[in-house]
Formats: sequence, structure tokens, C-alpha cells
Amino acid sequence: MSILQPAHAVLGLLSLALLSACATSSHPPLPTVQSVDLNRYSGTWHEIAMLPNRFQAMCVADTRALYRPDGDAISVTNQCRTADGKTEQAVGVAKVVDGSQGAKLLVSFFRPFYGDYWVLELDPDYRWALVGEPSRKYAWILARDTSLDPATLERLLARAEALGFDRQAFVRTPHTAP
Repeated sequence: MSILQPAHAVLGLLSLALLSACATSSHPPLPTVQSVDLNRYSGTWHEIAMLPNRFQAMCVADTRALYRPDGDAISVTNQCRTADGKTEQAVGVAKVVDGSQGAKLLVSFFRPFYGDYWVLELDPDYRWALVGEPSRKYAWILARDTSLDPATLERLLARAEALGFDRQAFVRTPHTAP
């Protein structure tokens, strides 16, 4: 497993998404879930689908994120497989936005720059999540497993569309390893 070169470290933005997009938005406010139990949210999440972005351009499969409590923060480790079969990895930190009950995080892989990571839909059993940010440029459908049943995926894509994300732009993420 290789550690990302500074130029590739943008993969770390997978969990965060948006340094520039947060500035202003012509969209209505983006609602989040009421609260997130960050201890239950901790662990590995597999990317099922995402809106394509430049900081994940090198990723072709097996994209996942690991969240671990780390004092007052959350350690974030993102990784994916590249076209040449190598694993790219980025390590960052997340902090909870005050008053958000854990539903809004600020994530950084390049301190002092942080981006929004908002939990928009979350399974009551923490098996899947829809994550995005206010500009609607970045979004991910995540699951604890490498696959998600078609009905749930359809429901999450419909929810993303209802929230103002471009449903047709979502791309499925292949997984070759469990």
C-alpha cells in the first residue's frame, strides 16, 4: 500500500468534499439527519456510488473510508485502487460542527483547509448513508458492505435528486475485494 504523494493526497477529500464549493450556494438549505452517533458511525464504509470529482480521478475501484474516534476528533483514512492496481491512501481528521449533533462534519486532509461532510440520510442500523455538501457538487452513497440492494440504492438516488443533486451523474463504484 502506498502513501499518497502530496499531489495525490486529494483522495483524502473523498470524505469531505469541498474547499471551494462551501463559499456560496444558490441552492436551498441542505437538510441533514437529526443526529449521528459517531461511535456507531465509526468503522469501515464502502463507496457504492458517487458524483465524479477531480480528487478521486485516480480511483477505479475498491474505494472505502475508515472512521475512528481520536480524542475530540475523528481519524479518517480513505483508500482506493488505481488503474495500475496500486492502493492509494490518505489520512485526515474530522471534527463535528457545533450544534449539528454529529450530522455535519468538517474534514481536512490539508490543514488548515476543511470541507463539509454532511450526513443526509442514514440507515437506523448504520448500514448505509447518503453524504453530501451544500453546493451539491459532491455526494457519496456509502455502505458497510461492498454492495447495496437495488431498492435501497434506488431510494438513496431518488433522495439525492430530491435534495438537488444530479442523479444521472452518480457513478457506481466497482469492488473486487470484500
